[in-house]
Amino acid sequence: MTDRSDDSPAAIVRRRVRVYGRVQGVWFRGSTCSAAREHEVQGWVRNCEDGSVEAVFEGAPEAVEALIAFAGRGPRGARVDRVEVSPEPPGGERGFAQKP
Repeated sequence: MTDRSDDSPAAIVRRRVRVYGRVQGVWFRGSTCSAAREHEVQGWVRNCEDGSVEAVFEGAPEAVEALIAFAGRGPRGARVDRVEVSPEPPGGERGFAQKP
């Protein structure tokens, strides 16, 4: 009998991320969408009234970690001062949306 563990569904994780610094007006949301699609991460990203950016990343653990690392750098022109990450139960996100 062969081991079929490679056929089992991959673990899915969800993280809510809040990024502070110079993160609005520097194409942070758009570049996050591009990175999410590249890593096959589901969720969304939006600007917050306090000048921060909030996002939800849902997908394979390694892919979500890659998006969190991206959020810690941001696109060219961004200055990330702080990133807060909170785990959440997966919610079945589909696609990746840029919210206003």
